[in-house]
Amino acid sequence: MLSVTDLSVAYGAIQAVNGISFEIPRGAIVTLIGGNGAGKTTTLQTISGLIRPRAGSIRFNGEEITRLAPHEIVARGLCHVPEGRLVFANLSVAENLALGAYLQKDKAVIERTREHIFTLFPRLKERLKQAAGTLSGGEQQMLAIGRALMGQPTFLMLDEPSLGIAPRLVSTIFEKIVEINRVEGLTILLVEQNAHLALEVSSHAYVLETGQNKVSGPSAELRDDPRLKAAYLGG
Repeated sequence: MLSVTDLSVAYGAIQAVNGISFEIPRGAIVTLIGGNGAGKTTTLQTISGLIRPRAGSIRFNGEEITRLAPHEIVARGLCHVPEGRLVFANLSVAENLALGAYLQKDKAVIERTREHIFTLFPRLKERLKQAAGTLSGGEQQMLAIGRALMGQPTFLMLDEPSLGIAPRLVSTIFEKIVEINRVEGLTILLVEQNAHLALEVSSHAYVLETGQNKVSGPSAELRDDPRLKAAYLGG
């Protein structure tokens, strides 16, 4: 569904991503793991059109999207839940969700999607008029995912969904991520600091180091890889 080939991204003289390649099959959960500065967030931002690559190709459903604007990529069904959630703090939960549907024209579809999000995340319905900035970290993550789902995506990119969230809510968030994938059929590309959790919910993983793809394989196999255990899984 998504094919990234020889992708290179630089910030001035600093090479953040250096020729990585990977593929995401339809219906899968695939994870990118690696230490800080490995290029994971930069990769997602480049796929979603927020950063222009120095070289390489990104194809989504067979179409070249490397030079498309972010809103054009969203319109094709690829949505990005950014690191840190980036909800609109001064707007209400309802207003944040409405902004997620800005490309949608069918009011009935928008309302059905909104109600479906409330079944996934009942807390959002309870806090509909509340300013997003006053929500807990876990609730803001629910809102960020819900806002992305309002865009009717077929492919969802999630950047560090457990970051800054109370441990009791992390399991809830990940249960919903798996549900979105298995029940609704959304393909998911996951970047996650908790490598144990990422490898548990994904079918395939790519390990990035200093902007390069060093290791890849089925997640179940990588959980037992001594190199990953030493580097990311606490030995």
